[in-house]
Amino acid sequence: MNDRLAEPPVGTAQKHESAPLHVTGAARYTDDILLPAGALHIAFGCSPVAHGRLIGLDLSAVEKAPGVVTVLTAADIPGHNNYGAVLHDDPVFVTDEVMFVGHQLFAVVATSHDAARRAALLARIEIDELPALLDIRAAVAAQSFVLPTETVRRGDADAAIAAAPHRLSGSHACGGQEHFYLEGQIAAALPQEDGSLVIHCSTQHPSEVQHMVAEVMALPVNAVTVQCRRMGGGFGGKESQPALMAAVAALAARKTGRACKLRLDRDADMTMTGKRHDFVYDYEAGFDDAGRLLGVKFMFASRCGYSADLSGPVNDRAIFHADNAYYLPAVEIVSHRARTHTVSNTAYRGFGGPQGMVAIEAVLDDIARTLGRDPLDVRRANLYGGEGRDTTHYGMQVEDNLMPEMLAQLTESAEYADRRAAIAEFNARSAIVKRGIAFTPVKFGISFTALHYNQAGALVHIYNDGTVLLNHGGTEMGQGLFTKVRQIVAQELGLPLDAVKASATDTSKVPNTSATAASSGSDLNGKAAQAAAVTLRERLVAFGAEKYGVAPTAIHFANGQVHLGERVIGFGQFAKEAYLARVQLSATGFYRTPKIHFDRKTWTGRPFYYFAWGAAVSEVAIDTLTGETRLLRTDILHDVGSSLNPALDIGQIEGAFLQGAGWLTCEELWWDAKGRLRTHAPSTYKIPGVGDWPEQSSVKLFDRPNHEDTIYRSKAVGEPPFMLGMSVFHAIRDAVGSLLPAGVTVPLDAPATPEAVLRAVGEARALAKAAGKAA
Repeated sequence: MNDRLAEPPVGTAQKHESAPLHVTGAARYTDDILLPAGALHIAFGCSPVAHGRLIGLDLSAVEKAPGVVTVLTAADIPGHNNYGAVLHDDPVFVTDEVMFVGHQLFAVVATSHDAARRAALLARIEIDELPALLDIRAAVAAQSFVLPTETVRRGDADAAIAAAPHRLSGSHACGGQEHFYLEGQIAAALPQEDGSLVIHCSTQHPSEVQHMVAEVMALPVNAVTVQCRRMGGGFGGKESQPALMAAVAALAARKTGRACKLRLDRDADMTMTGKRHDFVYDYEAGFDDAGRLLGVKFMFASRCGYSADLSGPVNDRAIFHADNAYYLPAVEIVSHRARTHTVSNTAYRGFGGPQGMVAIEAVLDDIARTLGRDPLDVRRANLYGGEGRDTTHYGMQVEDNLMPEMLAQLTESAEYADRRAAIAEFNARSAIVKRGIAFTPVKFGISFTALHYNQAGALVHIYNDGTVLLNHGGTEMGQGLFTKVRQIVAQELGLPLDAVKASATDTSKVPNTSATAASSGSDLNGKAAQAAAVTLRERLVAFGAEKYGVAPTAIHFANGQVHLGERVIGFGQFAKEAYLARVQLSATGFYRTPKIHFDRKTWTGRPFYYFAWGAAVSEVAIDTLTGETRLLRTDILHDVGSSLNPALDIGQIEGAFLQGAGWLTCEELWWDAKGRLRTHAPSTYKIPGVGDWPEQSSVKLFDRPNHEDTIYRSKAVGEPPFMLGMSVFHAIRDAVGSLLPAGVTVPLDAPATPEAVLRAVGEARALAKAAGKAA
């Protein structure tokens, strides 16, 4: 252990704890775990149709195929045939009604992954095909919903709109998004001697996997242990979905008595697992001459797929974030959760918040173009701020409104006004290439909207050589959570970072954990680990005061040393002395988020502990002959409170921004008329790459401690910067808008793929031509 610290662990740029392992290929993921001899592999057999009645399933050829050990169906399930944690509407294996192309009917257990996949294709499946709902609006028209419609109101929106000087209505849409994690869905089940199971699973929610496996297997929860050292990406796709993989692996392990692994290949993963919910919107708005909203009505409708999954809280969060950073004096939001015969959509970074923000940003952009004003001016006019304009539509006061200051700082540093003028001049002389620029803000609420998830536990051991082992309920998916929590424990015990080691997330060490989601990983687990470390420090202080006869206030820990008044000894020596004196050197910590509450009946309360803020200015160029777009420059200013680790935080901001831009520009999900997902592989689904990053960029942290008592006054960073990508989409809209006559809104929805941009350019030119003729 190092005797000196060059800098304190917290608040400094520390490398990711697994960075050397990542770049050398030595990092162990679930697929890298060595399994016992004789381990088996699993593949699913799935429905080839979107909707129908299963009337025949002949698996005789499957069972006789080379390498096949057994085949699993619903008849093999000793407990509940369900892996849905919210509603019991997700069967492990279909027994009657198939609901999407890829719905799992059976699973093959074989001596190799290849043998299992090949055998699954030999099944004779007989399905009485039924009509399928594949479109959101068609599902709404048919009153096909996975959950009841929610309606939220503040004030009288109808009256406010009717009395407004200006009124506008319109429709918009935004597409879904594939998680495209580098590591696909995977689980391995190892049977234990007493009928228990150890599950290695790539999951953001080990405790939920533990509970769902126990229910499927008819086991008590303490008979199932779930472990996850790291994931190769999650983004929400590994919150609820991994329970299916783990449950089927467990069934196979129980039936065969052997270790069994289920790993989806990329095509199966993209076909069988849920995405970000795509939305359609209708709106009516009333506003004044400055573009300030006086009243607005929204209809939100999302594609939930065949089952509820997490669609309830996802759509709720869309409602919560329908204001983004703007005050809505009179508002009505009707939220439909449409059931379609497509894969059940699930959590995704932002968890519905981005879809809510897209709606209000589109409305303000439409208003600005109708009035012939700069969209930034309309956005500024609608920001929270001032007496009577500081309460959300769900009754939460915005106490830490950073946006006016951030807007002023960013527009100046990004030279917005000068660039706006230069772009207008460029577009006037450029016939083919057009440029656009946009500023978009972000206000994102931090906490789980399900109150009980806002808790965390941790376990910290000090060994008698002075090294520390940390375990907590959060999961590591590349975002650096383990690094940040190690920093916190090291800081509390006055140790260098390399003295603290984090072990795999394990349900047998910390029970009843929440998902690593809602951007809460560091907030919750950091506080829990801090509590455990403080308990240990207090025990050591009491021991030192007694042994060395000094006042407790004269004892402190720093640089791997213990200062006992005038005496200084190494932490390792001190730990050994405490051990020999029988001082307990292990402690648990617990944290629950304060202040939050919410009444669903009235849709009022404080569902979030605080807000994270951000803003981006992006400039793009579009080719009006091809529809291709290029991101030229982005300037970002983002609020993370007092950063725990600036290097990790900036990395999260950059990655989130580009992923958000990808959602709104190049990532397109497409189902054919038979309900088959045709964008099911890297060859047909385009995510942004390193070449999509702008040549000129600036990413800065807004230096302001959190006003709430979070861990070292930091703020969450996982999800909020995702919405900064809206600036790219609106810059594209701005470029298309340069072709339109005055007072006309831009005919472009998300994703703004080259095809969509080209269609919008054609429509814009047609409208301009018609306006010219009319003049």
